[in-house]
Amino acid sequence: MDAPSDDAIARRQAWMATLAKAPLAELERAWAELDPPPAFTRLRPAETGLVMVRGRIAGSGRPFNLGEMTMTRAAVRIGDDLTGFGHVAGRSARHAELAALFDALLQDPARHDGLMARVVAPLAKQAAAGRQRKAAEVAATKVDFFTLVRGED
Repeated sequence: MDAPSDDAIARRQAWMATLAKAPLAELERAWAELDPPPAFTRLRPAETGLVMVRGRIAGSGRPFNLGEMTMTRAAVRIGDDLTGFGHVAGRSARHAELAALFDALLQDPARHDGLMARVVAPLAKQAAAGRQRKAAEVAATKVDFFTLVRGED
């Protein structure tokens, strides 16, 4: 099997990020709308643990350990060849499993375009609107500080 292209990897990373950050209720709704939902095997049942979060001063400085955060991961298989992975912040086993299930389904060429249009694109649009709303709230509280220079005679 050929290795996926950088573009294919970037597209998968984008939909996985969207699924990981989506509200659980939206993923549940989308799963319930599948007719019928596919049978699947849990390769790795959802499990919760800690990951180390690393930071960089000014985004480009030396890395440092910022602290730990809780995350949950899951892996599923649909049929013989569709394997999906889900990694989500927090402790929601169901969210991780649904993210993994949609990841697997999105790799199926027969379902990909429909799921992108009905599930991923609306979730991405909803997330972008939320970011814009938050940016507007933050911008409304912006304070500009300036220094007056005192003239010396």
